[in-house]
Amino acid sequence: MHFTSEQRLDDDVLEREFTLGEIPGILWTPASASAPVPLILLGHPPLGLRKMYPRLVGRAQHSAAEGFATATIELPGSGDRPRWAAVEQARADLRQAMEAGEPVSDEIVDALILPLVEKAVPEWQAALDALLALPEIGGPVGYSGGVISIGIRLAVVEPRIAAAGLFAGSFVPRAMFEEARQVTIPLHVLLQWDDEGNDRQAALDLFDAFGSKEKSLHANMGGHTGVPQFAGDAAAQFFTRHLK
Repeated sequence: MHFTSEQRLDDDVLEREFTLGEIPGILWTPASASAPVPLILLGHPPLGLRKMYPRLVGRAQHSAAEGFATATIELPGSGDRPRWAAVEQARADLRQAMEAGEPVSDEIVDALILPLVEKAVPEWQAALDALLALPEIGGPVGYSGGVISIGIRLAVVEPRIAAAGLFAGSFVPRAMFEEARQVTIPLHVLLQWDDEGNDRQAALDLFDAFGSKEKSLHANMGGHTGVPQFAGDAAAQFFTRHLK
């Protein structure tokens, strides 16, 4: 891990950009922390860190105020990373189906999501190795956000993740439902009831499939980007319970 820039944000948060091999990322830490702090990995859709930055930094600042460090990495094929032809084609097929008002087939969803999960999860694990080696990061670790299938896989294969807050706003391959049954960590699942790009029933079925003894579903009215502020407050309380 090599830090490439550093700045202090207005609310006493230290923001550092880094690279991990070819993977760009950002780490936010409470600048005034006097001891190692827990870490939350910030998941996001594959739109690129530059585009997602305003939303990510808002989540990071909120988490820092609660005493958490947060970090994120650029997903494969996104942002400044090399283009990924197979996923680009799957995205084009998805746009074509949605613009035509046609159902999105299982084949499109599998081609869009499964390769991303297979490649992104080991990268998240490598980033976690590097982050936990820093003296200011002490764990435990949480995962917050989407792509929800990445969060599912991480919850299954990564024992250092103690709790997860998942955003039910992305397509989920049928194969991931079986993996969801293997998830046992505490879950806080956020669902926008009128999400224009999400199959509500599939999101409810996925929640039902999770094997966790402690899981809660928080559904709010509104579209994909209409998440209310109090939903963020509830997620913060969830991580405070499980990471502190």
